[in-house]
Amino acid sequence: MNRGRGRQKIFHGQEYYEEFLCTLEEAHKRFGVEIQCYCLMSNHYHLLIKTPEGNLGRAMRHISGVYTQRHNRLRKTDGPLFRGRYKAILIEEDSYQLQLSRYIHRNPLEAKIVSNLKDYPWSSYQYYAMKRAYPAWLYPQEVLDQLQVKAKVHARYRAFIELGIDEEIKQFYNKGNMAPYLGSEVFRSWAYDQREKEGGEVTEKEKYHFKPDMDKLIKQVSVVFEVTVKSILTGKRGSTNHPRWIAMYVCQEQGDHRLIDIARKFGLKRSGSVASIITKLKKMLQADKKLAARINKSI
Repeated sequence: MNRGRGRQKIFHGQEYYEEFLCTLEEAHKRFGVEIQCYCLMSNHYHLLIKTPEGNLGRAMRHISGVYTQRHNRLRKTDGPLFRGRYKAILIEEDSYQLQLSRYIHRNPLEAKIVSNLKDYPWSSYQYYAMKRAYPAWLYPQEVLDQLQVKAKVHARYRAFIELGIDEEIKQFYNKGNMAPYLGSEVFRSWAYDQREKEGGEVTEKEKYHFKPDMDKLIKQVSVVFEVTVKSILTGKRGSTNHPRWIAMYVCQEQGDHRLIDIARKFGLKRSGSVASIITKLKKMLQADKKLAARINKSI
């Protein structure tokens, strides 16, 4: 969770909310994070996120940094937007996700912004409480499964929401200095022990297991754009090779590979060349929606 600096608004209208949701989608594609539920309020947001790669810090830096840039561009301003670093709580799986989703989704109701949560468009409640197709970056099923019902799960979730916030969760959030872990005594003990051993995020070796391989990503691009892998990997000075540019972009965005590794793979001497190509491509994609759609198909 995070809020605006000095409790100022971070969302000023529909396009701001949409830009933030777009940033969440990018974080999912680039870092593999699974957004289980969300609620965007005018001056703060709540997210329930699962991080298979143990890279919450990197994903949140992307979300906060990129949204700040987009906010400032829309608002024609500059400077920091948030009060500081996000607040994160590690929670025990299959234990508190359901209760936390209720706390997050009830925010507009508790703040008396709406009298019925279905009327609030900027949370994932609509996908939990109604049978609606949800975006590919949203993962509600794991939370809904904790209701332990197969039929009428959406109606059951609505009834669960109407019961009000769990007293334990309410007391936890009302504490001035919240603990960094929420779960059983055994879980909290394990979490503290892991923190001391590993210092936070998982190792590069462990993360590599989850990264899409560059060869696989390049092959996907070659299939979508009907070119050979060799033509993508072979660059000619002064020529424009869009599939090659796109493959570099996909390796960074989807594979989260380092620029220096991408440069080596594509036979470039400097990682800065990769950064320049990706920047050019991003500008091109803003004007060419058809090309952007083809890229999405390749990843």
